[in-house]
Amino acid sequence: MDLIANLSLGFGVAFTPINLMYAFGGCLLGTLIGVLPGIGPVPTIAMLLPVTYGLPPVSALIMLAGIYYGAQSEGSTTAILVNLPGESSSVVTVIDGYQMARRGRAGPALAAAGIGSFFAGCVGTLILASFAAPLIEVAFKFGPAEYFSLMILGLIGAVVLASGSLLKAVAMILLGLLLGMVGTDVNSGAARFTFDIPELTDGIGFIVIAMGVFGYGEIISNLGKHASEREVFTAKVTGLMPTKEDFKNMVPAILRGTALGSALGILPGGGAVMAAFAAYTIEKKTQLKAGEVPFGKGNIRGVAAPESANNAGSQTSFIPLLTLGIPPNAVMALMVGAMTIHNIQPGPQVMTSNPELFWGLIASMWIGNAMLIILNLPLIGIWIKLLSVPYKYLFPSIVLFCAIGVYSTNNNTFDIWMVAIFGVVGYLFIKLGAEPAPLLLGFILGPMMEEHLRRALLLSRGDWSVFVTRPLSASLLAVAALLLVIVLLPAVKSKREEAFAEED
Repeated sequence: MDLIANLSLGFGVAFTPINLMYAFGGCLLGTLIGVLPGIGPVPTIAMLLPVTYGLPPVSALIMLAGIYYGAQSEGSTTAILVNLPGESSSVVTVIDGYQMARRGRAGPALAAAGIGSFFAGCVGTLILASFAAPLIEVAFKFGPAEYFSLMILGLIGAVVLASGSLLKAVAMILLGLLLGMVGTDVNSGAARFTFDIPELTDGIGFIVIAMGVFGYGEIISNLGKHASEREVFTAKVTGLMPTKEDFKNMVPAILRGTALGSALGILPGGGAVMAAFAAYTIEKKTQLKAGEVPFGKGNIRGVAAPESANNAGSQTSFIPLLTLGIPPNAVMALMVGAMTIHNIQPGPQVMTSNPELFWGLIASMWIGNAMLIILNLPLIGIWIKLLSVPYKYLFPSIVLFCAIGVYSTNNNTFDIWMVAIFGVVGYLFIKLGAEPAPLLLGFILGPMMEEHLRRALLLSRGDWSVFVTRPLSASLLAVAALLLVIVLLPAVKSKREEAFAEED
């Protein structure tokens, strides 16, 4: 009964005209950036963080969440139509989605992606609503030692589940931790790593790093590509409704993808990308029916499963953020930034101290998923036309918008120069094949880890054994160690490299 009462409170908040407007705006913007290749949810949310300053906290988070799951849902459009993933979690959709479009079945492929996204999004939100309250009860039992151990687990999870080289992922985490230490030490008041630059005494701005590494870095990378690499879809999409045989094949795939995505979304470092890869791998292992199209040649299951998984994962990734205050992926790290802007401390106290925000955000996700169905399929013609927008007109407006947004946060030109520097750094990461998402997690979790480490040692009077003598803390560290040992096993390491090979 508590759940029903809480959800009725949430829907009361979400159904106000202003919040409906921001939910629709977020979904529309998410759909737009999902369609345009090279602009994912991370750079867009990073760019829009300054805009949320003037908004009420609930409206700001509803809009940012709408951008996230809107981009996850619509990233499949370009993957299917022009062989270009709108964002990283749609990389796997390219394999069979584009082949379906080449065979004149773009309509059913888009419908499978849309139906799978809607169902998985609704189920993921239901899981979030159902498990949030019990997990918050557990979270209140966490002390500084448990939080520190949980963050260690989160960072190791980010390393294990990051695509590409393990060594590069570790380097990104460590770089993020170092950048998080720049500024004034809150305990001693001493300046650290500021190099006598007054602007760095307050630390490097979260928006500056996020916008530079993800926003500008992505733009510079896209400018380096030849125009011929941006394929334009000119054919007409007809016959959106899948056949009866399509439904028979895709329904079990949607259910499997939803279950897998819901589980992987909760894991630190997991989320939508890992869920999509895992779902596609499982479908390939599932035996083909008689007369079914092989994978890689246009199998509808290869579209339905990963799209369901990435949307379920995007919803359940809010669970560790809202219950424990730990961001499991780069987008959730940005959400921490948005909450901090509005003086909201992410964690278990959000539900008790600000229930309107907590349940309003959850209720808005169901409304947002319904909006996405309306935006995606009936308006597909409009989104296809957007694919023909020349990038030379698109990138200057994005650069200008970023610069205005960064300047407006502190009215400081130093921040604009810092964004430009981090933009070059972000481009170098792309060229070196280093995924920058772990850096953002390290940057967010670093200061929090330091704070909880000091608190734990202060309470234990400098006794380091507090981390292994407390059962919950010891269990979390044991899981982290086990995860690290497993991923370093030669057999697992080769399988992991094989799983991520398809991304390249």
